[in-house]
Amino acid sequence: MFSQSDIQQITEKGLSEEKVLQQLQSFKEGFPFLPLISSASVEKGIKFVSPDEQEIFIEAWDRYLGENKDIVKFVPASGAASRMFKDLFEFLKADYSKPTTSFEQTFFEQIEQFAFFYALNDSCLRNEAKSIKDLIQSGEYKAIVENLLQEKGLNYGQLPKGLIEFHFYQEGPRTAMEEHLVEGALYAKNDSNKVNIHFTVSSEHKTLFEKLTKEKTPTFADHYEADYLISFSEQKKSTDTIAADAENLPFRENNQLVFRPGGHGALIENLNDLEADIVFVKNIDNVVPDHFKHATIRYKRLLAGILVSFQKRIFKYLNLIDSGQYSHEQLMEMLYFLQNELCIKNPNTKHLEDVELVLYIKSKLNRPIRVCGMVRNLGEPGGGPFLAVNPDGTISPQILESSQIDLEDSKMKELFEQGTHFNPVDLVCGLRDYKGESFDLLNYIDHNTGFISIKSKSGKELKALELPGLWNGAMSDWSTVFVEVPIETFNPAKTVNDLLRPEHQ
Repeated sequence: MFSQSDIQQITEKGLSEEKVLQQLQSFKEGFPFLPLISSASVEKGIKFVSPDEQEIFIEAWDRYLGENKDIVKFVPASGAASRMFKDLFEFLKADYSKPTTSFEQTFFEQIEQFAFFYALNDSCLRNEAKSIKDLIQSGEYKAIVENLLQEKGLNYGQLPKGLIEFHFYQEGPRTAMEEHLVEGALYAKNDSNKVNIHFTVSSEHKTLFEKLTKEKTPTFADHYEADYLISFSEQKKSTDTIAADAENLPFRENNQLVFRPGGHGALIENLNDLEADIVFVKNIDNVVPDHFKHATIRYKRLLAGILVSFQKRIFKYLNLIDSGQYSHEQLMEMLYFLQNELCIKNPNTKHLEDVELVLYIKSKLNRPIRVCGMVRNLGEPGGGPFLAVNPDGTISPQILESSQIDLEDSKMKELFEQGTHFNPVDLVCGLRDYKGESFDLLNYIDHNTGFISIKSKSGKELKALELPGLWNGAMSDWSTVFVEVPIETFNPAKTVNDLLRPEHQ
């Protein structure tokens, strides 16, 4: 199937011929659906924390910060902002010159409320010799959009979201990346004032991120008395996946194999490379100005406090198992914790002898752990929390996308539609075991949870393969705790007009 030049191309990507053949087989076979037991809810599977309990967990996190542990804030930031400006790109191509859709009208009517307004106005003055106000008065709306999106202006159509100016401040606008620097100082700074933040970026934008970091970090370091350690990594080429044609054969262009990025699931490798005890994971665009940060900071501390509290209990149980000095009652306590706190059920445990039960409990406790904030579902697209059946027959909490659920099955569709909560990508992760060793996160991926989507290249349709999602199948075999958090903690900017919402002003 592969020529000598194909094999050379595969090798240069850090892939093997066997791996690529497996990917092609996935196009032929597809991926199995995950059977659902139920959607997760506060009645079953999602932890609701009372105000009094919240204070206990927040205090637990504050104590942990005093232990000089390695805490990292991990921000996937390679995503391009082009989708934010999809409507404006369409406006540029439209056969009309004045704003017509409600989106376009809102954009221009409220243009002065965008944090990038002054930079855009300067660009218009430089390139068009007119201000934004003058361009609007003369009906030259497209010139404004060109200065926003194109290289001659701010070039926002080609930049990643992290470098877009999101919010106004008296001292000047702040990008999404800068908001993450502030967040890190407010909930992830340890007693040594260290703040570790890791951004995953694309190779073409890494220099711009590094430049912005160099310019802005000293100001934040001074204001928050923080010693910032900012690092960057790129999605590894070895996580790219081959594209296929309609016959599930390798898609080629100019006689070369076509590979595509493997999606955010590829970032499990970047996460695995970190040396950290605790890692916060949050998307680049889910940030708010300082005067709206209270809920974000409080609930980040809460999630982290729950994680370290659960971890402390898990480590105690594992050390007890290693000592051999446990009673049957203590085994039952551990099993209760597994079933009712970690929501891991195994129909066969009642048939296990104590020796077998110990091995089962240890295998389920000695894993990476994540605590995931979940918000009430208000119609946002994306994944949600479910209790699903794993390949080993156990039932556990999983974050699933709709494509992982058999919606042709009326029962599965009903369970999917009953979902009360949504995944805002608000995770706190424990990456070390009870002996202080780092888990190899690649051992906890369910490789049967990838995605296949239809894309196009040079006018031809192709099939693209995405790896198991970072918070979906890539963390499938982790211990997972779902916690209800308020909708105020979820404020993504999916379109440019989202920046006009009150929580971004």
